[in-house]
Amino acid sequence: MVETASQANTIEMTQPHLVERLEDAITALDEAPDFSKATKVRRLYDTAKRIIQSEGGCELLERYIERIERAGLFKNTDYAQPQILVPSLSVHALKSPDADTVLIEALSDLRLLAVASGAYRHEAISAEQAHHHLTHILAVNLQMLFSVPSEAERETQGKLAKISRNLLQYLAQRIGYEYIIEQLIDEIWRILQQRPIQVDQIKQMVTQIAICQQNPDIDLGQSGHGADRLISSLYGATQASREDPGVAVYLSRLETMDAPTLQYEATGFARAMHDTGLVSPYHAVLLRFVSDNSDHLLSEALGLSSTGRDCLLSFIDLVRALIDKAVHPESAQAIYGLSLLLERCILYQPAVAPSLWRQLSLTLSAEASQRLSLLFGDQPTPEARLLGGVLCVLGLPLGVGQGNNPTCQSARAISMWAYSDPDYLLQLVVSAARDNEVIMHFEGQSISSRDSVAGIAKELPMDLDPVSLILVPHLDRIYAEMGRRCADREGDPHRWVNPEFHGWWCGRGFAINVDVATGKLHQLQDFLRKFYASYHPFYNGNQPLIHPQPAGVAITDSAMRFIGWHAITILRVALDQENVMRVYFYNPNNDSGQNWGDDILVSTAGNSERSGEASLPFEQFASRLYIFHFDPLEPGMMGSVPPEELEAVSERIIKSWGANRV
Repeated sequence: MVETASQANTIEMTQPHLVERLEDAITALDEAPDFSKATKVRRLYDTAKRIIQSEGGCELLERYIERIERAGLFKNTDYAQPQILVPSLSVHALKSPDADTVLIEALSDLRLLAVASGAYRHEAISAEQAHHHLTHILAVNLQMLFSVPSEAERETQGKLAKISRNLLQYLAQRIGYEYIIEQLIDEIWRILQQRPIQVDQIKQMVTQIAICQQNPDIDLGQSGHGADRLISSLYGATQASREDPGVAVYLSRLETMDAPTLQYEATGFARAMHDTGLVSPYHAVLLRFVSDNSDHLLSEALGLSSTGRDCLLSFIDLVRALIDKAVHPESAQAIYGLSLLLERCILYQPAVAPSLWRQLSLTLSAEASQRLSLLFGDQPTPEARLLGGVLCVLGLPLGVGQGNNPTCQSARAISMWAYSDPDYLLQLVVSAARDNEVIMHFEGQSISSRDSVAGIAKELPMDLDPVSLILVPHLDRIYAEMGRRCADREGDPHRWVNPEFHGWWCGRGFAINVDVATGKLHQLQDFLRKFYASYHPFYNGNQPLIHPQPAGVAITDSAMRFIGWHAITILRVALDQENVMRVYFYNPNNDSGQNWGDDILVSTAGNSERSGEASLPFEQFASRLYIFHFDPLEPGMMGSVPPEELEAVSERIIKSWGANRV
């Protein structure tokens, strides 16, 4: 850990009253009885806010942090258990417009720094764990660390933005930049293995790594080597783009190349794209250049197998039209979606190619155009940006994410339609984008998104891919309206809503292990036995899952505490390479790797997962499941499920999210 010269005495010499106020605030909080501590916390927050904005303030607070914690600042908050904190959530906390949220995150991070340095021996977290947590926090906040506050931050946070940046700069100086970059690179690769559609933030982080490498004041040690593949995939994947010459210069170089050199360039870009899931702006320049000249080079630039190449040649005019409109340096990621779309061969489905021709000439409503321009800018046009988003969703149906929004039902539906019914999804996109309205049916009655009142999301979500940006507001309102139409029915409304909302392939059988009226566990053993008999190959006659099925899980944190209900899709059940029976599922979060406590670590790679899948051993998944659909005409062999296995799963439920539901 990097040592810095002490600056805390700056405050002690120039503003001794602040130190005295801090001492008094800590003492007052410590001596206050539990029922009145909340009133004393306000005084401590006000003092800490002034100190942390002063030179040397972070170091002074770090010296006092043990006393601050023992006085009870973190009591009755999530921060009381530092071992379960999630580093990625610090992004939202440090950008919060609420001063208390920013301050408690900052003080918690300074506590971890004191633990990591050995100055504070904490009973709940080791120095190594604290150090790892801090490097992760710095990694996910790297953009804030190296940039000045944006206009949006200044509007929402005001002077709070300075607190966040002072904290991050102090942490970086103490931890050392080499640890940050190493952690960040590992985190980027872990996310990219899941092949998300939304990669703008990842590209920004890769750019920040490249800037760090060029900064002589930052010593990265040996940690920068793992970044080379990431940086080159965006800024120098081929010989002609090696020194990041700019798209105009690169185009002029292409115009002088012979066929073998062009093929070398095309192969280099395709290899980098499929290796990382990231697409270089130079790749878009190349693809547009070769599109009209050579089918062979076009196939090479897309990195297609023989299967994808056959699909390309069968629909060459459509593919060229899609490239001409959707693929630009600013929207290069559409290339990856197009490549995987061709590999899926969904253009052979009779309705898909005509639907894409319609999408090419689609005129957007003013509302749709404004939303796309607001988020993505005007280059390329909103129509081109939406078309590129369509290619990505159809190519990576498991890469759809809900963003930082409570819209998992809508994200799951978009993913499921892209996976199983792409022409229906394309019809919905046209309705939402052109007509600013989506009409669906519930038990024979039409529901219009225009006429429906507010949905689940309190605000219009903005941190989404182009297709979700256009569709989610409509789907969210329709889904909520379907739920309202079931409000007077006994039981959980998902029983009726899911089949009507998602599609005919959703099983009409429905199982839930929670009594809706009381919230208590209900017929748990029957629920688990039915799930095993419906989905486990050993007890359902070795019947593979034909269509992905919607399901609901009870999300828990690493301390097994219940967080909330969450919509997922069961994709398949199969043995992994270690002969462990696993459930492979789609999680509409942008990062499926999570710690659900009780040694339940959701895997996204290394256990035979396909890109975008999450997985768990069957019994672990069953211990977090609370809703699933099944075919009532295929009951499986319920009597063959071992009672001891059901009992083991029940115990996991009762000691985690079911602890207060027995």
